[in-house]
Amino acid sequence: MFQHRRIPLERRWQRLLALFALVAAVMAGTVGIRSGQASGTTFEMVPSGAAVAAGCLANGHATVQITSLGFAERMRVSVSGLPASTEFDLFVIQVPDAKFGLSWYQGDIQTDRRGRSTETFIGRFSEETFIVAPGSESAPVEHPADASTNPATAPVHTLHLGLWFNSPADAAAAGCPNTVTPFNGDHTAGIQALSTRQFGPLDGPLGQVGS
Repeated sequence: MFQHRRIPLERRWQRLLALFALVAAVMAGTVGIRSGQASGTTFEMVPSGAAVAAGCLANGHATVQITSLGFAERMRVSVSGLPASTEFDLFVIQVPDAKFGLSWYQGDIQTDRRGRSTETFIGRFSEETFIVAPGSESAPVEHPADASTNPATAPVHTLHLGLWFNSPADAAAAGCPNTVTPFNGDHTAGIQALSTRQFGPLDGPLGQVGS
């Protein structure tokens, strides 16, 4: 016949304390995740200086959300009020208006039929975002517009964002100038559509993001 085995009181307390510790650890982890998801920086992008001067893209807008991942940042860019089914190119830049300074190509944003899109980028998007070249070296020439050497420069922080039309023809179709700029993969982009120009030239919003 089965006999019920009594667990010593000391062992029962040990098991109970272990259970409490496990629950506390899970709750702490959950709170940490929620806190990490909630923390971050949010700012806007507005029509660029070129778009404002041309009287185009009056409703163009983007919301940028940056969240720390510890080893890097996640940047979520949501655009609206742009031409439908049109490709744009996103750059991290030194200053928001021409001549833009040092710039770094991040990727593409393709709008839907309502002129909206959301894309996510992972990289270094914080107060520590910078470009440095201790000396001049030979550089690969992938396109005719490419330089064959780089200029030497001390560290330069690039704390602004800019969004360019991928095509001058798309810019012209939106009522903007059809100027050709180097801001896409083969350096045949259109004008800048959106930027963080509402911030000061030396106070780009990425500088608000701690590393």
